[in-house]
Amino acid sequence: MSVAPSSLTGKLTQLVQRIYPNHDASDLTKDIVSAFWPDGTHCRKRPRKPGNTLWSQRDAMVISYGNSIQDGSHKPLDLLRDFLTKHLQGVVNGVHILPFFPFTSDDGFAVTDYRKVDPQLGDWPDISRIGGEFALMSDLVLNHVSSQGVWFNAYRQGQEPYDKFFFEGDPEDDLSSVVRPRTTPLLQEVETAMGPRHVWCTFSHDQVDLDYRNPEVLLEMIRIIRLHIDKGVRIIRLDAVAFLWKEPGTPSIHLPQTHAIVQLLRVLADFATETVVLLTETNVPKAENLSYFGQRNEAHSIYNFPLPPLVLHAMLSGTAKYLQAWQRAMPPAPLGCSYLNFTASHDGIGMRPAEGLLPPVEISRVIDTVQQTGALVSMRALPDGGQSVYELNASYFSAMEQTFDGDDEHQIARFLASQTMIMSLEGIPAFYIHAMLATPNDHDSVEHRGMNRAINRHRWDYTELRARLLDPTSNQAQVLNGLSQRLRIRSDQPAFHPNATQFTLNCDDRIFGLWRQSLDRDQSIFALHNVSKDTVTIPKTQLNLIEDEEWVDILSGEKIDPTAEEVVMAPYQCRWITNMH
Repeated sequence: MSVAPSSLTGKLTQLVQRIYPNHDASDLTKDIVSAFWPDGTHCRKRPRKPGNTLWSQRDAMVISYGNSIQDGSHKPLDLLRDFLTKHLQGVVNGVHILPFFPFTSDDGFAVTDYRKVDPQLGDWPDISRIGGEFALMSDLVLNHVSSQGVWFNAYRQGQEPYDKFFFEGDPEDDLSSVVRPRTTPLLQEVETAMGPRHVWCTFSHDQVDLDYRNPEVLLEMIRIIRLHIDKGVRIIRLDAVAFLWKEPGTPSIHLPQTHAIVQLLRVLADFATETVVLLTETNVPKAENLSYFGQRNEAHSIYNFPLPPLVLHAMLSGTAKYLQAWQRAMPPAPLGCSYLNFTASHDGIGMRPAEGLLPPVEISRVIDTVQQTGALVSMRALPDGGQSVYELNASYFSAMEQTFDGDDEHQIARFLASQTMIMSLEGIPAFYIHAMLATPNDHDSVEHRGMNRAINRHRWDYTELRARLLDPTSNQAQVLNGLSQRLRIRSDQPAFHPNATQFTLNCDDRIFGLWRQSLDRDQSIFALHNVSKDTVTIPKTQLNLIEDEEWVDILSGEKIDPTAEEVVMAPYQCRWITNMH
């Protein structure tokens, strides 16, 4: 590219000095610029300023594997695009296609080649077509690669530069404080041309951790980000980023160098001519998760990880007490930043983010109740050698099958209420395709594939799915139609801008209530969600309905009398009461 502006090189040089103090910062900065802006490309003269214009109330995402829909004859990516355009156009405007690269395990998160699309799914033109119609998110699986991929095979043969691409440990190292999301041994002994080596494997022995102490690793990842952007990707999900930098004798999570690398990637995004958004995936307790906003200089967006267990608890217990307490203590996202709100994902329902938010007895009640509906449990290793529940493995729809009180007839209403809460919160809502399709637990996949998470990674036959969506009585049609209707309504409400003002209402514990106000202060919405099977009345004194304005529940069309003494909420009913309609 032409000469980089000094504001870009200055920021990069400072970060390079922090990450790689023993390298020539000037030369490495030039290499980084060349990796992200190869010959023939150029950057912005000034960085994009933080603001509220990267997203709006019209933004909502669906999360899907490339092969969540298949029919045995067409490319799965073509089927996904067909489903998106026929059923979700005007409902969501973004799609996160989970890892679509060649892989060996973990449903794509053990990548063998970052530059190719898995031929069983399609090819780059299929990805780019979807990216031309929806805001496209891809996974940068930057902590580890497949043990059977080109990079690791070259490492074992001693081939440069890959001979220094992987993090080697020593069984004599003090690794007792390393934070792990798995129970497998951290170090794996492998034979190499240099003799036996012990490589670091945070997740599994098929997922070998890269060594970011070697700047060549970072440079290669930057080149891969550039490839994704050139193919139409606009949101980069930094998978498992918290574990990036390792140091024996430390927890090896959230280390300063990790944050500095995220800051470096943010600088590149801010100077990119394309609008590039960074999303960090850090399934950890609240304060650690929030740290990835940095000083408005790290992630644009972070997952709101406490939501899945807290919303699940509210719907199963019939009380929003703990959800309310957590939400009241949540800060608004900094300027230029946003939360990504979700309940269901391709992973399980993570229980670590509930630590300190739900009492242990309540966590146990959730686990016991969801297990009664067929859920499985995955464990993680603790530093003392023990284990604790890391996640519940279940479809979110099946997890709503019963409450702490047992079975009832409210599963669909309960589930729709849980997802409507996600639409109402400050931030951008995201919905796993199997939540939108009310997919039940898939125990056959667990047995066939030998992994707990397969329970929530069903692969729909497109012919069967279309038949169910044409049947208005099916769970799939009722849930997809219900969610689609609410998302269409939501997209027209300025008070649901991801950065619009939010206040948690002091309501009956059975009501999760929010007040949202648009950035221009013209629209207010009182978003009310009954998490119980009871009919609940909300006294007028708990809502601030200005009497000289007309208030309407835009979900039901019902006019709300601002002089009435109370608002009535049916079991699991949601209301969006607004002065603009």
